[in-house]
Amino acid sequence: MSTSEQLVTVCTARYMEAQIMKGRLESEGIPVLLSYESAGLIYGLTIDGLGEVKIMVPRHLAEEAKEILRVGEFAKGGEGGDKS
Repeated sequence: MSTSEQLVTVCTARYMEAQIMKGRLESEGIPVLLSYESAGLIYGLTIDGLGEVKIMVPRHLAEEAKEILRVGEFAKGGEGGDKS
């Protein structure tokens, strides 16, 4: 990922979920940067945005990334998914 590419946040998650999402997007060829406050990770706090991880991708790949994450949510039985 070049330093001149503008990044946008496609979603936020907890640290472990963000790592899974990062792996999923990277397996589809989308570069990912995780942005988080280190104090939340060290102390395990998840209040007031502390502990929140931003999943960031290049602007031109944002819609594709959102769609990949949406499909993944449906496949694992998320909202609207088949839980049987």
